[in-house]
Amino acid sequence: MKTVQVTIDPNDPKSIAIGRIDPERVDAMLESDILMQQADDEAEAMQDAARFARRVRKRLGLSQAEFSQRIDVSLETIRNWEQGKRRPTGAATALLKVLDKAPEAALAALN
Repeated sequence: MKTVQVTIDPNDPKSIAIGRIDPERVDAMLESDILMQQADDEAEAMQDAARFARRVRKRLGLSQAEFSQRIDVSLETIRNWEQGKRRPTGAATALLKVLDKAPEAALAALN
């Protein structure tokens, strides 16, 4: 991916790029269309979180029950994460990231 540095001068409207949107299409959107798109985006984010939680657990070679015991989280919570019903937040997200990047150290610290 190529990175391009852009300087924007708020006092010069010509320096503000239009970007990758179609302004006419955005202006024509109804509130219901916007809400539907937000719901779709949220559902996609939930599935991304579910795939990440499942991938971390599987990389560790643990069942859901074993994983829940190792990280001291209820089995129901693990299932909800992996099914996309709930999303790990805060410390749980941080723990999953550490387990993904440094599993041996994270598991050793949890013992």
